[in-house]
Amino acid sequence: MNNPSLLEKGSLLIATPNLTEPLYKQSVVLICEYTNYGSFGLMINKPYVPETKEPSLELDEILSLKDSLRIGGSMQQNQLMLIHASKKHRDQTLKITDGVYLGGDFAFLQDLIRSEPDSEVLICFGYTGWNSGELEKQLEGGLWYVHPASKSLIFDTHPEKLWKETLTSMGGIYKNISLIPGDLTLN
Repeated sequence: MNNPSLLEKGSLLIATPNLTEPLYKQSVVLICEYTNYGSFGLMINKPYVPETKEPSLELDEILSLKDSLRIGGSMQQNQLMLIHASKKHRDQTLKITDGVYLGGDFAFLQDLIRSEPDSEVLICFGYTGWNSGELEKQLEGGLWYVHPASKSLIFDTHPEKLWKETLTSMGGIYKNISLIPGDLTLN
């Protein structure tokens, strides 16, 4: 499933074993925008662990959602981006796929934490981006598989199991690829 025609907003990019860059190895990226001018997405299976904790109410609220923190990608890692399932404030959000939205500012996040404490949300630091044609070249070069995203894959699958479970759900050869360990020295 590395057909460039499958690329669109709402697709998942699943790293192939050929992608060995440490940050992106066994990564899963949700494509949030895909155009002729370029694309961007958010890695959704790499937990983010804050380096320091400065005492502040805002940071404490975010850190209370530590299981929702993700490294979104290598670009602008100080930028916070939200993936959520809330239907509130649609004027501030962009639909990515059924039941999954991108956007909202810090006030939106605070309101979401307070008014919908069980809301499904991923807080991504940074993003992954491609200039026009770059993603297609990576796909043709065997660095990514493409699979449709779903709300359940994004929010219900443990991030450390997402790569393997997505490949397993794709069946066939992909199921076999999902058995490759992250550290090949363990093989």
